Amino acid sequence: MEKRIGFIGIIVEDKNQVAALNELLSQYGHLIMGRMGIPHHGSVNVIVVIIEGSNDEIGALTGKLGSIKGILVRSALSSYAIPEEPDNV
Repeated sequence: MEKRIGFIGIIVEDKNQVAALNELLSQYGHLIMGRMGIPHHGSVNVIVVIIEGSNDEIGALTGKLGSIKGILVRSALSSYAIPEEPDNV
């Protein structure tokens, strides 16, 4: 399956949802290459997650993140397709 590199920008407006957010990111940890979180203006936090995965995997993650109330999500993917590694037979 073709993979791409991209990022997900997350704005946390409701800190009561952080546990749900972290649980979901843990479930999709195999896609995450890096993560940076920055507190901003008191109750709002910003998180950027660098990801590598298929369109379906990344779409599933962003869709679930976007369904959490108080969490705003945007993503962007590169157009570069990562070559598949050959199977070691």
